[in-house]
Amino acid sequence: MFSPTASLPGFDSPIELLLACHEKVRRFAGLCQRLEQHAALHGADDEARTAAASVLRYFQIAAPLHHADEEEDLFPALRELGDVSLTARIDELDAEHGRLGDLWCCVKPWLEAMSQGARHPAPPELSAFATLYPEHALREEREIYPAVVRLSRDRLAEIGQRMAQRRGAR
Repeated sequence: MFSPTASLPGFDSPIELLLACHEKVRRFAGLCQRLEQHAALHGADDEARTAAASVLRYFQIAAPLHHADEEEDLFPALRELGDVSLTARIDELDAEHGRLGDLWCCVKPWLEAMSQGARHPAPPELSAFATLYPEHALREEREIYPAVVRLSRDRLAEIGQRMAQRRGAR
């Protein structure tokens, strides 16, 4: 089980790093749902403001980097394998990134308002966002990530280097 205090894998293990990001997706998506319930009872109190700011930080900074890791590096490398079935699943999941982005655009203003102490009802898209994001991550883990064993060590190292560069780490 992922512990929030555990250190993240390094860029020399890009898939492990992506999996760790998925654990954070699950954690922050769940926090969205709990925040909605909390805010309904307590409004935008300190706890709600802190939770909203945490969710905002993750989905504004880390999630776009994670999507770029997949869309710009991992998915193209896996498409190069020439597996028609795998490519079709990658295409489906790649397209879901757009749907998740659309949902984020609906949820973000509510989280921004909540982080500033404003009490507003959660948008109707919050439930779909909090449900679909973890489901998407699970599908990637089950349908796409297992194919990574077919990539060369050099290709994986290249993916890890690009992930590091994207984050200004190397």
